[in-house]
Amino acid sequence: MTQFDPNNLRTILPLIVLVIWACALLLVDLFIPKGRKGWTALLAAIGLAGALGLTLAQAGTDSSAFNGMVQRDGFSTFLNVLFLGSGLLGVAVAYGYLKRMSLERGEFYTLLLFSITGMMLMAQAADLIVIFLALELLSVPLYVLAAFARPRADSEESGLKYFLLGSFATGFVVYGITLVFGATGSTSLVKIGELLAAGSLGSGKLLLTIGAALILVGFGFKVAAVPFHMWTPDVYQGAPTPVTAFMSVGAKAAGFAALMRIFILAFPSISGDMELVFQVLAGLTMFVGNIIAISQTNIKRMLAYSSIAHAGYILMALVAFGKADVAPNAVASALFYLVAYAVTSFGAWSVVMSLEKPDAKGLEINDFAGLGKRKPLLAAAMTVFMLSFTGMPPTLGLVGKFFLFRTALEGGFYVLAIIGVLTSLISAYYYLRVVVVMYMREGEPQAEGEPWLTFTTVITALATVILQFLPAALFALASGAILK
Repeated sequence: MTQFDPNNLRTILPLIVLVIWACALLLVDLFIPKGRKGWTALLAAIGLAGALGLTLAQAGTDSSAFNGMVQRDGFSTFLNVLFLGSGLLGVAVAYGYLKRMSLERGEFYTLLLFSITGMMLMAQAADLIVIFLALELLSVPLYVLAAFARPRADSEESGLKYFLLGSFATGFVVYGITLVFGATGSTSLVKIGELLAAGSLGSGKLLLTIGAALILVGFGFKVAAVPFHMWTPDVYQGAPTPVTAFMSVGAKAAGFAALMRIFILAFPSISGDMELVFQVLAGLTMFVGNIIAISQTNIKRMLAYSSIAHAGYILMALVAFGKADVAPNAVASALFYLVAYAVTSFGAWSVVMSLEKPDAKGLEINDFAGLGKRKPLLAAAMTVFMLSFTGMPPTLGLVGKFFLFRTALEGGFYVLAIIGVLTSLISAYYYLRVVVVMYMREGEPQAEGEPWLTFTTVITALATVILQFLPAALFALASGAILK
């Protein structure tokens, strides 16, 4: 009989605490009156804060558990802090919004906690089986959350589309894992990498390459990379806006966490076969996302295509996953940009929620007309977020894109870097259009002054500006999170 190893539990202690807390919250919520669901939100925030404290307490102590299937290292710690921080912001923006939209149901927060647990497990997964389990754990709650605004038809449609296409993408991941296991006889990322490096696969290398391509397709759906992006605009538009905000950050970061773990640890030896695929994916994603965003009149759909474009920028860092001298900087650049995108995205969505009215009113770009006069601070914050998305000073987005473009140039991918710069210039048209509408058109926008929504807007706007003056410290943290 295998002996109990307490290190297994220590390695995933924040996840265990969060799962137990979510289960307890589900029961406690039954006794909280309908008009007092703020207590459920508070308890969810306490659980997330506790898990965040445990994660930070374990920082700097690497550990392996469950026969190497789960790893706690700088990479997972960095991402888990990002996931938990996103969860806290998600609770903050959801509380007032759910009450205003008559969607105040306690299970929202429980589903959020379970999804974050899946994201954290994804960041720590060092085995393809655990990656699949984490993918399901993070995805299933999001399917329900996307349809949370029932009986609104667009929300139910959003949840159904996300579920059907998500299940289809999961099938690609499972089939890809099957082929990789058939070629190598292992699901351990480290062992697969060692077998490839030793050149002992022979004809099995083709099978493994096909399996890797299928895994890329599956996670390409999660990060909304072209051509696996078609679900994104409809789901982002139909889902409740706090869910959209959380999904645009958490699900994307989790997808990239898996891609970086898998391709940098297990598949660096097949980079020659996959390099062109990554280049095409990155280039198409940047180009298509930015071009189609130009024609959008709905702010949620515009930000959906913006999210697609930003996935392309992050993919640019992964093109060089097989180059040992570039890969560490590539991971650090991708992680840095994920933080910049997360802060900016939550801020932009919080402004959108401030103007949103029941029955999806107030979501047209023209509804922002006059905001500069009526709510100058809110308009200033939105301007900061639009500039950061574009990659203009004085914002964190500028520094993030600088690191990504530098990584592409270091890897010798000059065409890709040029595409990144050109598409960033294209994006300025639709991002700055929002600024023009806010300041140069007359209107009577009605913005909500919910305390936690205002807090999120202010804190993210300040972070977007202040952190761009301290990029070295943040990039040093990202550099300490390299995969090894």
